[in-house]
Amino acid sequence: MKNLMNLVYALLFLSIIASCKDEDEALMSKTFYYEFHNGQTVTASPYLGTHPSDLSASITVEELRTGGSMISVSILNSLDGELYNVRAYDAADPATTPNGTPYNETPNSALFVSSKEGDGGTITLSQETDMSYEEIINSYNGYFVIHDPLQETSTSNISTYLVIGTFAKDQTASGLQSSSHNYDFNTGQIDAAYTYNGPHDSNLNATIVLDELADGQTRVTVRIMNAVSGESYRTHAHDMADPNTTPSGIPYNESPNPDVFVSPILATGSTAVKSKISTKTYHELTSSYNGFFVVHDPLQEISATDPTTYVILGVFAR
Repeated sequence: MKNLMNLVYALLFLSIIASCKDEDEALMSKTFYYEFHNGQTVTASPYLGTHPSDLSASITVEELRTGGSMISVSILNSLDGELYNVRAYDAADPATTPNGTPYNETPNSALFVSSKEGDGGTITLSQETDMSYEEIINSYNGYFVIHDPLQETSTSNISTYLVIGTFAKDQTASGLQSSSHNYDFNTGQIDAAYTYNGPHDSNLNATIVLDELADGQTRVTVRIMNAVSGESYRTHAHDMADPNTTPSGIPYNESPNPDVFVSPILATGSTAVKSKISTKTYHELTSSYNGFFVVHDPLQEISATDPTTYVILGVFAR
């Protein structure tokens, strides 16, 4: 009997030692970083929308002693007051999905499905899952998606995703470039004879943001600040030309270049924003394209030959 009790005590002691060892054992953790969706993961469908492209994200997977994991998603440069839907989608054969997507359109709520309002800076969303750290890191096959809060949420239109990448996997560095170009109101910067003459307030200004895309094209985003709410601003790129060869003697082609940027931009509030995909490369637009950036006055009849009706007139992307 005494020997039996000694054996019980010994087993209990070993159990306590083992438990202490488990408590002291370091838990694993790893962080994965994601750039804005410029076609790095889905080349044919880069983001197209008005959300600023300085947004980025990360996923941190932490091992829990329960055998499950804690997943934390951080979104950098969120927009204040906008609701971000963040989801994990299981990978699937596109031949078997309703819309030919390489994932199941129903998100995996057992892994990660969460929403949070942006605050203008970095926000963090966390969710605990029963899936083990090893399973998430080494064997789970799925996608990490951040939906654009400025567009209707879609599970099939990949061009509305701010971020899309393989869930909790290292992303290949893209090295894609981005630049911003600012323009003041037209006060004759190009030529004093072209100084704006009209009723529009002169506090208006604009920005062109160029984002290099993985397929060699460029996303061109125009933002017009201090716009007149409800007015539509005709915004064009015009190729430079010898004024001796143009019908009206102006230093550009009167027909705008749709391969660079041509679009009306409706002002909602005091801002008007529009993005288009240009067939030209980032290098072409920033280094070799010779053209003018024109924003027509919505308060006057549109003219392609009278620069005094242009609220913005500058060299494109310079």
